[in-house]
Amino acid sequence: MTADLAEFLKERNEQLQKQLFYIWFSYKPHVCIVKADAVKDLLSKAAARTEKSWHYEYFRVLLGTGLITSPVDKWKPRRKLLTPCFHSDILRGFLTTFNERSRALVEYLRQETKKEFSCIGTPVTLTALDIIYETMLGTSIGALENNGAQYMNAIQKLSHLEMARLVKFWEWNDFLFDFTSGREVKRLVKLLQDVTKSVIQEKKKQYLKGNKNDTGKRKAFMDLLLELHLETKELSEEDITEEVNTFVTAGHETIATTITWALYFIGLYPDVQAKVHEELDAIFGDDVNTDVTENDLKYMKYLDCVLKETNRLYSVVPLIGRDLKEDANICGYTIPKNSTCIVLIYFLHRDKDVFPDPEKFDPDRFLPENFAKIPDYGYIPFSAGPRNCIGKNFANMEMKTIVSSILRNFTIESLDSRDKVLPIMEITLHPSIPIRMRIKPRRMHKIE
Repeated sequence: MTADLAEFLKERNEQLQKQLFYIWFSYKPHVCIVKADAVKDLLSKAAARTEKSWHYEYFRVLLGTGLITSPVDKWKPRRKLLTPCFHSDILRGFLTTFNERSRALVEYLRQETKKEFSCIGTPVTLTALDIIYETMLGTSIGALENNGAQYMNAIQKLSHLEMARLVKFWEWNDFLFDFTSGREVKRLVKLLQDVTKSVIQEKKKQYLKGNKNDTGKRKAFMDLLLELHLETKELSEEDITEEVNTFVTAGHETIATTITWALYFIGLYPDVQAKVHEELDAIFGDDVNTDVTENDLKYMKYLDCVLKETNRLYSVVPLIGRDLKEDANICGYTIPKNSTCIVLIYFLHRDKDVFPDPEKFDPDRFLPENFAKIPDYGYIPFSAGPRNCIGKNFANMEMKTIVSSILRNFTIESLDSRDKVLPIMEITLHPSIPIRMRIKPRRMHKIE
C-alpha cells in the first residue's frame, strides 16, 4: 500500500465515521469495512457467501491454492484435514525448538551488546525462519548462525513486487506483467520452490525407507503431511508443496515482524519494559538458563497484553479481502453480488469508540477487565470467522518464548521515535526503517 493510498483511506474514514464506505481502486469499486458490527456481518454471518478477494490470486504464484489462497470448496476439507496438526499436544512438542532457537538468539544478541546499536529485525527474522523450518519441515538450516538471509530476502522482495503489482493496474494484465516485474517474480518463485521441493523429496525418501518420526508430540508438520500423502492418500505432492510454502512464508515473516514491533515498543517505553522485567523475574527469578515451559507462558499475562497491544497498533496483516458470491446485508446495507469487501484492520483497531486515544501504546487495554469490553470482531489480528489463522496458538507461543528470553537477559532501548519509524505495508506491516536498538545485559550470567 502506498503512503498516498493509506492517507486517502485515513481521511475518508475520518470524514465519514461510518461502519463502511466505498472507494474506487483503479476501475474496481471496493467496500471498506472499519467497524466491529460490519466486520461481524461480513466474516461471520455472510461467511458462507464469500470467497477470498481477487487480490489473493496474485499470491498463488508461490502459495498455489494453499489454506490462505484457496477457494472455499477446497479450503473447507483442507482446513478440517490440517487442524489436528496444530493440536495443543503437537504445539507443546515444539517448545523445545522455540527454546533452543531463543537461546541461540540470546547468544547472538550478547555479542551485539558490544556495539553502539543493533538492527534487531534481521536476527529476529532469521530466528523465526530457523524455527519454522525445524517445526514445520523437521530440517535445521542454521539461518541465524550462517547468516542465511537469501531466503528471507527473496520473500521480502517477492512481497514488495506483488504488492506493487496490486497498485499498478496495468500490471494486472499477465501479458504486461511478464514484460515488467514478472520476470523477477518468476526467478524468486523458482528459488523458493526449489528449496521447498528439495526438502520434500528428501523427507519423502526418508519416510519411504522407514525412517518415520514416530515420536508423536515431536512430529514436524512435514511428518504429518507425509502421512496424509503416503498413508491415507488425502494429499498429493503438489498439495504438500502448497501448504509447506504457505506455512513457511506466512509462518516466519508475520511472527518475526510482530516480535520486532513488540521489541521496538518495549524499548521505547521504559515503564512498559519495567513491568515486563518484573513479571519475568517473578516467574524465573535470577535463572536465565531454564527453558520456558507451557506453564510459564500462562503466567506471562502482562507480556501477553504487550503483544496484543502491538498487534492492535500494527496488526501484521492490516487488511483482508472478501468477494461476495451472493447479495449480503451488512449493517443494513445491501451489498450486491460480486462486490469486493475489504476489512481495514488497521483502522478497525483505531476505532475511538473502542480504543480511546488510539495512537497511544497502552498494554493495559488488554487487562482482563478492559479486554472484556472490546466488542466481538473489534480486535482481529489473526482475522476472524471460519477462515481465521490456523496458526494463532503456534504464533503466540513462539512470540512469548522469544520475547521473554530476550527480556530475561537484556535491557533494550529503541533509538528512533515513532515519527521516524512508520508502518509500511507490503504483505505485512513492517517498519519503514530498520529498528535500531541499544542492547545491554541485565545480568552477568552466561547462558549454558
